[in-house]
Amino acid sequence: MEPTPEQSPHHAYPDHWEADVVLRDGGTARIRPITTDDAERLVSFYEQVSDESKYYRFFAPYPRLSDRDVHRFTHHDYVDRVGLAVTIGGEFIGTVRYDRINDQGRPASAPADEAEVAFLVQDAHQGRGVASALLEHIAAVARERGIRRFAAEVLPANNKMIKVFRDGGYTQRRSFEDGSVHLTLDLEPTEKSLAVQRGREQRAEARSVQRLLAPGSVAVIGTGRTPGGVGRTVLRNLLASGYTGRTYAVNRAFDEGMTTLDGVPAHRSLGEIDEQVDLAVIAVPAHRVPEAVADCGEHGVQGLVVLSAGYAERGAEGRELQRELVRQARSYGMRIIGPNAFGIINTAESVRLNASLAPESPARGRIGLFTQSGAIGIALLSGLHRRGAGLSSFISAGNRADVSGNDFLQYSFEDPDTDVALLYLESLGNPRKFTRLARRTAAVKPVVVVKGARHSGSTPPGHAVPVSRIPDATVSALMRQAGVIRVDTVTEMVDAGLLLAGQPLPAGPRVAILGNSESLGLLSYDACLAEGLRPRPPIDLTTAASPQDFRDALAEALADGTCDAVIVTAIPWVGENGEAETGDGEVLAAALHKAVAGGAAKPVAVVHVEIGGLAEALAAASSTAAPRPRTVTPAADRTRAAAASPRATTTPAPSTDPAPGTDPAAPGAPEASPAPETGPGRIPAYPAAERAVRALAEAVKYAQWRRQAAVPGKIPEFLDDTIDEPGAAALIEAQLATAPDPRGRPLTHDEARELLGRYGITVRPTLPAPDPEAAVAAAARLGYPVALKTTAPHLRHRADLGGVRLDVADEEALRRAYGELTDLLGKPAELLPVVQAMAPRGVDTVVRASIDAAAGAVLSFGLAGAPSELLGDTAHRLVPATDRDAAELIRSIRAAPVLFGWRGSAPVDTAALEELLLRLSRLVDDHPEVVSVALEPVVVAPHGLTVLGASVRLAPPPARSDLGPRRLPNY
Repeated sequence: MEPTPEQSPHHAYPDHWEADVVLRDGGTARIRPITTDDAERLVSFYEQVSDESKYYRFFAPYPRLSDRDVHRFTHHDYVDRVGLAVTIGGEFIGTVRYDRINDQGRPASAPADEAEVAFLVQDAHQGRGVASALLEHIAAVARERGIRRFAAEVLPANNKMIKVFRDGGYTQRRSFEDGSVHLTLDLEPTEKSLAVQRGREQRAEARSVQRLLAPGSVAVIGTGRTPGGVGRTVLRNLLASGYTGRTYAVNRAFDEGMTTLDGVPAHRSLGEIDEQVDLAVIAVPAHRVPEAVADCGEHGVQGLVVLSAGYAERGAEGRELQRELVRQARSYGMRIIGPNAFGIINTAESVRLNASLAPESPARGRIGLFTQSGAIGIALLSGLHRRGAGLSSFISAGNRADVSGNDFLQYSFEDPDTDVALLYLESLGNPRKFTRLARRTAAVKPVVVVKGARHSGSTPPGHAVPVSRIPDATVSALMRQAGVIRVDTVTEMVDAGLLLAGQPLPAGPRVAILGNSESLGLLSYDACLAEGLRPRPPIDLTTAASPQDFRDALAEALADGTCDAVIVTAIPWVGENGEAETGDGEVLAAALHKAVAGGAAKPVAVVHVEIGGLAEALAAASSTAAPRPRTVTPAADRTRAAAASPRATTTPAPSTDPAPGTDPAAPGAPEASPAPETGPGRIPAYPAAERAVRALAEAVKYAQWRRQAAVPGKIPEFLDDTIDEPGAAALIEAQLATAPDPRGRPLTHDEARELLGRYGITVRPTLPAPDPEAAVAAAARLGYPVALKTTAPHLRHRADLGGVRLDVADEEALRRAYGELTDLLGKPAELLPVVQAMAPRGVDTVVRASIDAAAGAVLSFGLAGAPSELLGDTAHRLVPATDRDAAELIRSIRAAPVLFGWRGSAPVDTAALEELLLRLSRLVDDHPEVVSVALEPVVVAPHGLTVLGASVRLAPPPARSDLGPRRLPNY
């Protein structure tokens, strides 16, 4: 919306204040500044507010707004007077306004830093979190305009408004004056206000997905009159799945006399339907989608699944169509799955929804699946079905213009029917938010991710998301830090998902191997070693072993306190006539189930070769043991309990009560899906030892992460005593003030030393040596022995090219080294030689920190030279890093043994290295203007370390969407 000529030219319309938000009930709304064009909307809005709400707003009966009121409430300078409105369908449902005031409470301008604030929400929309969302956004606007406090007068009876202020999490003061409650809020974000904001975001976004997956009614728009076609296929699948809600077929081309199609009501438009439709599946050509969306919005549809193609995957024109589709849907309060989506599935007994192109609904299970690719979705559904695994929910988001993997994580975190979340992602629209949500979800249930399009610049054309410059290896490391199980293929995703959904988490890496094939046992043993597990020697039961022998051996292994998991290998029995007997799979499966039912809670995986019926029988729930108890607990309590005991069941079983108003025994009712397994667990079966072991290894690493996450790391307090944060801030401000380039500037060596020194990071000084005499003078000043090295960019840190001379003991040696250097590599003006005092011998390492606009600040560590540069042996952690992060960082590179006394060498001072990492983390966390730091080399000796080189770049910090008020992304 553009400003009118009446508005101040000095304060243009702030379009960056516009935002789409998810409200408490899962619907969406738009927040935007109020303009002079809104006079009629404001009057209409006010007429729909109750007399009681008007009284609470104005402290007196106020039946209508005067012309002067309307002018005042629609004319703002966007600095001292600001008004925001929440709109749905273009109409106001709530407003907020602030006016800057001075100490006497009178209108003022800057530098006054206090403002009076007031809200008004339509009664029909109260309780949806409208005022809470407005408070977040108006507070962010006020901070941007230099306002630090809000003052509000609230009548004592206005409990709802008092609660909005009280629950916001801001520091506040309250007093009772002249019959009203006087509230003062400090607008500086606090840990509590940020936690409140994220908690509301989580509940709202989870609810928005839940509304899509559990609708009370579905309309398929674009259902064909003849069999075939996308719309007719979805309608057929809805009916075949036994959907418990009401279904409608909609097509404007239906004959006027047509009333049913495939046994469901048929209509030409949504307006002909007597009830509100919750979910619309749109399967019409792209050029007709806007008309369908408008019809949905005007008739109260809550969410859309858009199967239609022809959007961002077609190029720039399609990308703009996609943006307009999202804007149109959100303007009506609707969320979108798609476009170019494959559909959604919910197997809950009370829903039984298959609004997708998948011809067969998966069985009920404990796995939630999200995919950005229809083809991959088909493959995953097929693979899980073949392996006997069921799903709780499935979303194939296509171009994922709106509902994304982040929303799915929000939903999965709270969904009691989901034990494991599987995600196939081709792009990360908000990596910083993804890692935050993944860490929280992984604390209660496993999150397994396959990242497609991993290489830079290969984001699918349909995904209009910001491009991150972070290498894929770094993304993988950051996912691991957040507890995400990152695998490379969809096959590995299915393998890991089956184990995690059906088996308890292992207590450690010790693995028992038993079976009737010595060769298969040895393959499993070798695979365990390759994955970093600690296998025991395989137990060969011989080819004559019976199912009872398997049961006894497995029971013994489960009872053995020296193993944490068991791999069972099995090949067909050979009969007396020499022929393989492959039909006893059910018998063997029953024996293994009985052993598991009576044994300790340890994961069991089976590797088999051509045993008919074994995998299917193992995937079936055992009925020989009492079910494991599952209790419903709040999400926060589940988080604590799961973190304390990673082997415990982390989610409750779904309700088996029939949905309200339905009778599962009614004639003609669809057959109920089998209840999901609640017994001792389905035992996953694998056709190859490597696959079973790899899945088990992922479970071991995840269980270890869960145990560590139960006791989070800390940032040592001793750092505060040696850090000069204000001094560093002053240096940064002064340096950026001299940089005309908005991209910032690199610091000189001396400037970098001074800034790093404010955080207790000492860089060994270097002195320029433009000629031999200057080199000699520098060495005399620093003291022998010294190092002579070039600093030209093409030779920096390249000792292999001869640009470094170490342990120069005296003047004669120095002059000789200087001559050799210039004779070999070029003139001093090209080489830029420097002299530096020698550091104690140790291991050369490199420490870096950089800021990516999408993912945030990243701390990196590796050994200097070939290990990190040639082999990519570098570890990464998100900032701010804790003491545990720092310790793990230096131990997670493959070359880490070099630091700990490899092959008889002296161990180096890793404690000093960890402290350096923590100091650098604090620097970039405290000062986002420090966009990159490289400390190279850092020589770590047996006692202490020396930073020999440092480069620092400053720039205006990138905007951080995760710290502002909650909003939906617009790509």
